[in-house]
This record gives sequence, C-alpha cells and structure tokens, in this order.
Amino acid sequence: MLARVAENLYWMARYLERAEDTARLINATTMLLMDMPRGASFGWDDLLRVVGLDKAFHQYHDEASETAVMSFLIQDERNPSSIFACVRLARENTRTFREVLPRESWEWVNELYLYTSTHLTSALDRRKRFDVLNEIIRLYTSTHLTSALDRRKRFDVLNEIIRRRQAVVGLLAGTMSRDEGFQFMRLGRNLERADMTTRVLDVSHAINVPYQSSEAALQLNLPDLIWMSVLHALSAHQMYRRHVSVHARGHKVLAFLLNDPLFPRSVRHCLHEIQFALGELPGVEPMRHLQGMLDQVDHANYRALANSGLHAFCDDIQARLAELNAVIAQTFFRAAHSHNMTQSQFSLV
Repeated sequence: MLARVAENLYWMARYLERAEDTARLINATTMLLMDMPRGASFGWDDLLRVVGLDKAFHQYHDEASETAVMSFLIQDERNPSSIFACVRLARENTRTFREVLPRESWEWVNELYLYTSTHLTSALDRRKRFDVLNEIIRLYTSTHLTSALDRRKRFDVLNEIIRRRQAVVGLLAGTMSRDEGFQFMRLGRNLERADMTTRVLDVSHAINVPYQSSEAALQLNLPDLIWMSVLHALSAHQMYRRHVSVHARGHKVLAFLLNDPLFPRSVRHCLHEIQFALGELPGVEPMRHLQGMLDQVDHANYRALANSGLHAFCDDIQARLAELNAVIAQTFFRAAHSHNMTQSQFSLV
C-alpha cells in the first residue's frame, strides 16, 4: 500500500475517534458540573491541560471561561483538534481516498459532517452539548456544534454526534476487508482511543472543592460521583457493574479502564488491538515500543494511583503513545512526508 494512502487511513481513523472522544470528555465534564456541590468550581484551564490545548487556547483567549473553552473544543476551527475540525478532516481524508473504502462510508461520513455543521452552534449550550457530542461520535461531525454551548443542549447534540460516528465505525467493521488499509485504521483508532481514555481519567484533577463545601462533597460522596461520571463518559458503566462491582471505587475503576483485557476502551485492550494490527504489517520497531506500555499497565499499583500519582501516570502513558506514533510514522509513512506539512502535526500525542 502506498505510504500516503496508509497515512490518510490512519489519520481518518484518528480524527473520527478524536471527535467522538472529545465529545465524551465534554459530556463527562457536563455531568460532573451538574453533580458538584454548591461552592465547588471546575478548573477550565485544567481541562485544557488535560487535552494538551492550554497553550493553543491562550493564543486567542485571555480567560478560560466555560463558554470560551467549550467553543474552542467543539467548533473553533483555529483548534485543529476541535470536534468540528476533526470531522471536517476525516471527511476530507475519506473523500480523497474513498476508492479504498466501502462506498457507503463516504456517504455516512459526509452525513456526519453535515449534521455537525448544522447543530454544533446549539451544542455550546450545556444541555444540547451532550447530545451534539454523542451525535458527532456516532457520525464524526460538522453541522450541529454551534448549539453545544448550553449545557443541556450540548449534551444532547454531542451524544448524537457520538451515535453517528459509531455508525460509521460499525459500517467499516462490517463491510471492509481485513487488508493493510483496515489495519492502519485499526492502528489509528486504538492509539487515539488509548490516549483519550487516559485524558478522561485525568478530568478529576480539574474539580476544586473549597473547605466550606467539603461537608457537602462528603454528603454527596463526590469521589464516587466523579468515578461514575468517568465510567459513563466511556460507556463503561454497565460492563464495570457486570464484571467488577456495583460500587464505583477509584482503584477498581482505574484497574478496569487501564488494564482490563476485554473492555474495548480500556488502555490494555487498545494496546492489544495495536499489537494485533502491527503483527499484520511489516516492521518490528513499533512492536518494541508497545511492549513497555503493556508492562506499565500490567504492573501498576491501582490502589495507590487512586490516591495520588494518577496525573503523572497518565502523562507518562500519553508520552509513550506519542513516541509510538512517531515510530509508526517513521516506519510506515516516511515516503509521504516530503510534503510541507504532515497530518501528524495536528496530533494531540
């Protein structure tokens, strides 16, 4: 397969996954905002740091307010990792190389783009933002992001985006031959998913509960609410209850989302998917980088991480994923990098 085609398929999968996972991250934040005790605040700068966009945001904004941050993450095209930008880039990659994809995939990705374009403005409202993001995740998005700024509206819009993006993924999974093109998409999707799972876990650091609100926080059992929101953000709640516990305890949630071999959004499962895809492709160097991460999640002390050190642990996983991304690019896409700008420059990792 030509390096340029392989790279575009890899990045199409990453852009679609990033659009969905950003929607999930925003919806998790929205749910936390609704459950926080009176007097507690959310550190929007911390959220930007979680996704690695704090410096980019402050190039255009002085203050990290909820409205400004949501707009930047959802629809601002100056942010190449915004939901709208990711859906647009995925659409462009699909259009350019649609001859190697099932015919219907272009139609569905284009529908996702059109939906995102139409609904994202309303998603900036908190209520609609949730549904818009889920819809972006389902189709991978463009028409509905403006409405996402209101909390309740953005929740609905993001959920619809999520559903539409998932429809695209289901179509590709059910109709695409398991050739090299599929393996590059598998690589991109799971590398992006592993990275964003660690970022969703890191959201808890953005919650600030002042002393006067600590009693209310204890009454609400805020730590359990936070872990419950994390599980819901990754559509992991039901599987966690089935296989682990009915109670959302920090160390158990971490072990499930980082090291469970069966849940498709756990970091370990994503790494196994990457391992399988690499096994179907030539080149051994990426596999060597992968093994260190598998050992890291396998030997971590999750009870200790639930109390302290989670942020540093997630940062380290993200750095290792960035290194793996660079090795994949060097191994498989080097011939495509004669262009002035490569798609990897838009990567979070």
